[in-house]
Amino acid sequence: MSASTTTIRTPRVPVHPVPGPIARWGPVCLAAALTACTPAGDSRQPSTPPPNGAAASTSTSGGEPPCTPSVTEMSAPPAGYRLVGEDTAVPSAAVLSAEESGEADPAARLFAKWGLVVRAGRVVDLRVAPGWEGRARVGWGATTPAATATVHACAAEGGQAQWLAFVGGTWVARAGCVPVIVTSNGQDHRVDIGIGVACATTTP
Repeated sequence: MSASTTTIRTPRVPVHPVPGPIARWGPVCLAAALTACTPAGDSRQPSTPPPNGAAASTSTSGGEPPCTPSVTEMSAPPAGYRLVGEDTAVPSAAVLSAEESGEADPAARLFAKWGLVVRAGRVVDLRVAPGWEGRARVGWGATTPAATATVHACAAEGGQAQWLAFVGGTWVARAGCVPVIVTSNGQDHRVDIGIGVACATTTP
């Protein structure tokens, strides 16, 4: 007895490309200031950013610092964000919600998750203002909470996107208006971030 083989041809289904990396996140996720794009119960930033066509590089040439892992790239900061200087954008919401972080550090008891947006090709230093070193922490791009953070936004692949987004946020000992100093191109800018409570005034 001989075996026979039957070939079944499956009809090809057309695939429609999604226009650009921003569309892959979706307008709802992007408008939520990059805070709802990770599991709700996970207060820490992921060790590996989700694949979305904007995979971050962690290598550079020359003496520059390594690239900070980014989660998406875009042509401009998204709605709901405000510029701090020329190279950084932060959420414009009056209050960012905070949850228990599970961190052993007393200064990092609560965590407010928010995405930092940095101009491609720029290095930005962020630190909690003097007097807050024992009460607040910051961090983006799969780093541990610290009083200071450096974000190196390497140039996007293909040179099309002008901004990169990084997952992270602010840790605090208790809810409060946290002053953060943002340094880029040798210039310092202070921005107040309302963690759990609104700031009395909002810096431009």
